[in-house]
Amino acid sequence: MNSATPLEPVDSFDYVIFGATGDLTMRKLLPALYRRFAEGQVPSDSRIVGTARSALDDESYRERARRALHDHVRADELIDATVNRFLRMVHYVSLNGAESTGNWDGLKSLLESNVAPDRVRVFYLATAPDLYGDIARHVAEKGLRSESSRIVLEKPIGTDLETARKVNEGVGRYFPESSIFRIDHYLGKEAVQNIIALRFANPMLERMWDRDSIEYVQITAAETVGLEGRGGYYDGSGALRDMIQNHLLQVLTVVAMERPASLDADALRDEKVRVLKTLKPLDRDNLRANVARGQYVQGTADGKPVPAYREELPGETPSNTETFVALKAEIDNARWRGVPFYLRSGKRMPEKLTEVVVQFRAGESGLFGEARPGSRLVIRVQPNESVTLPLFVKHPGNSFGLDEVDALSRLGEPGRIRYRDSYEGLMLDAVKGSPALFVRKDETEAAWQWVTPILEGWREDTNGPDTYEAGTWGPDSARELLRQAGHQWVEDIAA
Repeated sequence: MNSATPLEPVDSFDYVIFGATGDLTMRKLLPALYRRFAEGQVPSDSRIVGTARSALDDESYRERARRALHDHVRADELIDATVNRFLRMVHYVSLNGAESTGNWDGLKSLLESNVAPDRVRVFYLATAPDLYGDIARHVAEKGLRSESSRIVLEKPIGTDLETARKVNEGVGRYFPESSIFRIDHYLGKEAVQNIIALRFANPMLERMWDRDSIEYVQITAAETVGLEGRGGYYDGSGALRDMIQNHLLQVLTVVAMERPASLDADALRDEKVRVLKTLKPLDRDNLRANVARGQYVQGTADGKPVPAYREELPGETPSNTETFVALKAEIDNARWRGVPFYLRSGKRMPEKLTEVVVQFRAGESGLFGEARPGSRLVIRVQPNESVTLPLFVKHPGNSFGLDEVDALSRLGEPGRIRYRDSYEGLMLDAVKGSPALFVRKDETEAAWQWVTPILEGWREDTNGPDTYEAGTWGPDSARELLRQAGHQWVEDIAA
């Protein structure tokens, strides 16, 4: 199995993962580091140090890590000798990172043993966000932070603007902003990064990328699954916090930003922040006209009956948490004024996909008869990353009949090229100190500043979310959101 272009090895490092027995570590973080090790980018004298409250030793944690690799890495990527060499890099320290007591001396002794003093240390916080400030404080006060340390924060950064600021301030007391890496794994996806190349490396598209040529944009992240045992977390979060505030707003900024001065981190992030700060506010006064929310009830998925959201919660808890959100965002600047950006995310959808649809305006009638519909650029983020753009060409023969053909670019060849999981690149970008694909403090807070009034408006709305059957594309209110502007969701256009 070929991978994408080989990358240069990074310098040796120590990766300390807080929350090392959790689902994220086992499902994503360890497999990502293993793949980079197997392809030669991670030096074998690097160390991966797991910390959690569980009373484990190195060998018992390595066995957990081995099972995680077999569960979450494809069989053709698992080579016994490579797995064994990787696991020799793995260590474990039983420790509650949120408390000042415990085996901090043991962790410090391990990190300082037999390594150069300037060796990179990355502290990855795969824990609840309200622990981030405490962990950062203890890392600093226990003498574990070095000049070459970085700290990686998983989303969500808070649950609203106030708590996001509290997290940022808590960590920022002990780490400079240049050492704080807020991860959003959507920014690590090849197809999302490719939007920048499509826009700014193709003069034709760049000249058409504005309100004069584009009618609307749709950004969808759909999941077929329900809660998957994450009811406690998800019911306190919901689709708006879990997907829109971070992932889909990040995609929106990449689609909508102005040409950055360079590809340097701050140049890119400056332009993304400008987009967030020019989003028209959504609040209690215009919420119902611009936002649809839903919660799934019993339905069918993969041909099998599935329970309602509330039935999946412990004790079938009465809940108004939204499992679906669709909203219309508008950017109040010269390039995009009047162009709606429709963002949508939900659970128990008919298919799993993430894609960006850019609908170009219809042409004029004339030479070939009636006006042709505008082309629809579709950037598929997952699965099977691709870019499609339909074009009209002459039908073979003497007449000037037209056929529609797809200009298609696959970003990966299924079965031949394995494009790296987003965590693979991002975890090592933190080692290299490359922040371009991470989220800056002001970016996080600008996103929450836009989202928080929606949450506040919902708290005052006693009606709660609309219902939709599991296995469908959400409530009718999501379709009405587009109908009022004469638009349709892409699956309805194709029907």
